[in-house]
Amino acid sequence: MSRLPRVLTIAGSDSGGGAGIQADLKSMLANGVHGMSVLTAITAQNSLGVQGAWELPEEQVRAQFHSVVDDIGVDAVKTGMLASARMVGVVASLLRTLPPSVPVVVDPVSVSKHGDALLAADAMDAVRTEIVPLATVLTPNLTELGPVAGIELETIEDRELAAKLLMDAGATWVLVKGGHDVGTAAVDVLHGPGVRRSYSAVRADNRHTHGTGCTLASAIASYLARGYDVPSAVGAAKEYVTGAIAAGFALGGGIGPVDHAWRFRGSGS
Repeated sequence: MSRLPRVLTIAGSDSGGGAGIQADLKSMLANGVHGMSVLTAITAQNSLGVQGAWELPEEQVRAQFHSVVDDIGVDAVKTGMLASARMVGVVASLLRTLPPSVPVVVDPVSVSKHGDALLAADAMDAVRTEIVPLATVLTPNLTELGPVAGIELETIEDRELAAKLLMDAGATWVLVKGGHDVGTAAVDVLHGPGVRRSYSAVRADNRHTHGTGCTLASAIASYLARGYDVPSAVGAAKEYVTGAIAAGFALGGGIGPVDHAWRFRGSGS
């Protein structure tokens, strides 16, 4: 048997298991790779929201990274919750030690599904200047797109401008996710070198969507590690997360998670 591709997630923990590191590892397993992790923060979190968050010390984050990368190696990286400007700097310095051939998928997480802040107010500038230039694929949703690009979004044209600004800042590809938009379809738009491509899926009538962004970004990283090009990786990941959202299930008293194992359960029933 050939070696499984290795994908590293650098993100926060979700104690409820719906998002964060836990969602990343489930998504990686479901999409055919070996998942590894570097925790940047620990949250007390459930279906109702985030009750607390604690950033890990820099030396712990660096030790986790080198422990994994120096021994096991890595074929792709996904970043999620980075919490603070200081942590953004730490993670950026670690990513710069990787070979240029290792793709990096950046999910610029700023708030949870419940609206709880997961990124300090002063940290988005650091994300723009230090993490965005390292991104093979940047995956902002419509809540994150304006802040990470540094502009106000008032029109559809502003979304195009924001994507251009982020590419000018160094991101190779920018996937603008449309899950927060209105309409019967969820349309994500991929911007890249000479490419603008839309990925559309019928919007599921399901409120249990916790972990959607983490799951999609991790799936993209998984397919990149497997050798897919970026447009193909995004297409495969979009198909996977669409099924996971449709199969999302109730858990606790609030918003439940997407079902990472929907393919193993059939059509999601």
